[in-house]
Amino acid sequence: MRVGFLHTYLADVDREHFVILMLDQKNKVLGVHTVSVGGLTASIVHPRETFKAAILANAAAIIYGHNHPSGDCQPSREDRAITQRLKEAGALLGIGILDHLVIGADGRYFSFADENLL
Repeated sequence: MRVGFLHTYLADVDREHFVILMLDQKNKVLGVHTVSVGGLTASIVHPRETFKAAILANAAAIIYGHNHPSGDCQPSREDRAITQRLKEAGALLGIGILDHLVIGADGRYFSFADENLL
């Protein structure tokens, strides 16, 4: 499960990390790329850096993921804004956005796809 992978990948980091899972046309994971490492409450995310690795990997789709070191998995206003911006960029590039997962503590997470926010 991709959520489990992200929990493991982001376990015990003390700063916010924004990563992408790059997927092929059958949604098989091609790789993971760390786009940004920020501070305790934020990381800077630009579409250019987000999609560069996906384009080079010939990804058909991506899943965004980032952690909240506080353990609270509820998305911030900034999380919602960058999700929309990246969704628009992906549409222009022809790279599907399957989900944006916010990883919290104790196995908790928030899925933009599950909440119909993509």
